Amino acid sequence: MNKLLPRTLTGTTYIALIIAGILWNRYSFGVVLMLAITACLFEFYELVNAHKDTRINVIINSFGGLMLFMSVANLACGMTDASKYCFATFLLYIVAVLVSELYNRRSESFTRAAYIFFGHFYITLPLSLFYILAFRNGSYEWIRPLALFVFIWTNDTFAYLTGVTFGRHRLFERISPNKSWEGFFGGLLFTLASSFVFAWFCSSVLLIHWLFLSMLTVVFATFGDLVESLIKRTFNVKDSGNALPGHGGFLDRFDSLLFAIYAMLVFELLL
Repeated sequence: MNKLLPRTLTGTTYIALIIAGILWNRYSFGVVLMLAITACLFEFYELVNAHKDTRINVIINSFGGLMLFMSVANLACGMTDASKYCFATFLLYIVAVLVSELYNRRSESFTRAAYIFFGHFYITLPLSLFYILAFRNGSYEWIRPLALFVFIWTNDTFAYLTGVTFGRHRLFERISPNKSWEGFFGGLLFTLASSFVFAWFCSSVLLIHWLFLSMLTVVFATFGDLVESLIKRTFNVKDSGNALPGHGGFLDRFDSLLFAIYAMLVFELLL
């Protein structure tokens, strides 16, 4: 009970802010993604610095990630000039990172650059693509971003409840010993059920498409969670941070989304 109250309050606030950001307008959704990129990059680079002799500058490299996001976001909004300036800044940032390693006397200079760019590939790229996927014919549509979050939250909730109640067969014991096949299929079943709600609210998208998207989301989100578990196991930590009481860090909350975004991208490409 001591853990339940802060976990509930944190989760409720987290969900409310994300839903409000998605529904308000395209700018508020962009702010949500910018905060997510900054927080997740900050946690990832702090994990690396705590367990490797790399000394990554968290502020500068988080700023580099924001430049990539801003170039994509401005392009999606039709502001091509601003997009070009932001992307040019990001390219200069890449060159600066690599050149700076020439003057780094530490033996792991190349490893540091690899961790920096992996952070952008793992975190910044999918969240930037997420913003583009929220636009149709130049206009912002909130239904798909909201659906992706709801599918993930539904899957997480019912995979946990089903796994705790019926879980017997381990899904990936080497990486995440608490996950079970029963939990996976329980989350999948309820997520498929939630797709009927979106089909009812958004009749312009066929039910079969919502079902297909929800199924892909569950599969990709599960892999996203397992990949983050692998990262935490590599760094020998339980949570990516402690910024969210009862939930760990921001990366712990966005890990499934990072891969689920690719599910939506695959969904769009197949259509």
